[in-house]
Amino acid sequence: MSRAEVTVLGAGIFGLSVAWACVRRGARVRVIDPNGVAAGSSGGIVGALAPHTPERWTDKKQFQLDSLLMAKDFWDDVARASGLPTGYGRLGRLQPVADEAALALAKLRAGSARTLWGDAAEWRVEAAPDGWCPTAPMGQVIFDTLSARLHPRQACLALAGAIVEMGGEIMRDGAQEGAVVHATGVAGLASMSAQHTREVGNGVKGQAVLLDYAADGLPQLYFDGLHVVPHADGTVAIGSTSERYFEAPASTDAQLDDVLARAVAGVPLLGEAKIIARWAGVRPRARTRAPMLGQHPFEKGAYVVNGGFKIGFGMAPKIAQVMADLVLDGVDHIPPDFQAEKSL
Repeated sequence: MSRAEVTVLGAGIFGLSVAWACVRRGARVRVIDPNGVAAGSSGGIVGALAPHTPERWTDKKQFQLDSLLMAKDFWDDVARASGLPTGYGRLGRLQPVADEAALALAKLRAGSARTLWGDAAEWRVEAAPDGWCPTAPMGQVIFDTLSARLHPRQACLALAGAIVEMGGEIMRDGAQEGAVVHATGVAGLASMSAQHTREVGNGVKGQAVLLDYAADGLPQLYFDGLHVVPHADGTVAIGSTSERYFEAPASTDAQLDDVLARAVAGVPLLGEAKIIARWAGVRPRARTRAPMLGQHPFEKGAYVVNGGFKIGFGMAPKIAQVMADLVLDGVDHIPPDFQAEKSL
């Protein structure tokens, strides 16, 4: 490839998505990551793409809704270009209703979803199904048709493959040419914090487990703070912890044992499933807890995309779009609360 027009530092979900959006618009793109594709938290196993509750609407919630609705076309295009699976499927989500107060709130939210989501998706309260369903004390569940799933590591590898197929480069080292986009996750937040008078963001550790259990085609489950996600490859992922303080970022421990025990208590069908993998990683969370996008606050002329935390994969399609608008066309469609200076 001749001189790059865009150099993206970081081959996680944000960096690869921005690179994909740029290369699709005809830009010459280079992605550089010394650790390789999906080496950090983007190489995880859970992949729950779930919406915020349809109430107290904000720009952040609207942005996420737009992104979730863009996701099918986005990931279908990636799969076609790369020839690789992403694990994407919009199969919905079941949540048990705990008590009368929760039932009343769920019905209220069903009405607000009709207003806020329109015909794009539904939030329904219905009888709990037999079999693949968490324990439902009221015999009722919330089923939303907006939630989707993908396999994080597979999706990142497919993105990298699609970028290369379109003429882009994925490198462990190389020259930074053209517009430079910093998508360096936890390390990037630490670097910005070191250049500022207070913490710009931090890493939050998560632990998850992958089971050998075939439930493809079934909705994901959410209960007791857990995401239970059936993948297309005959596995089920369960996660995750949320640890602000930790000593071993890549190690699993008794906290993951507790996650699995709670999942089995809610869905006894999983009790005999074989454990395939235990995973731990550190997710980047910006100070505002919103994604951190736009002009880099400490690197003149450069850009930043960081702070995906738990919603990075769900936000990626639209973040890729608005960052490509900014980097390639100089057009800023980034919501005010996502602007990088908000996290300073």
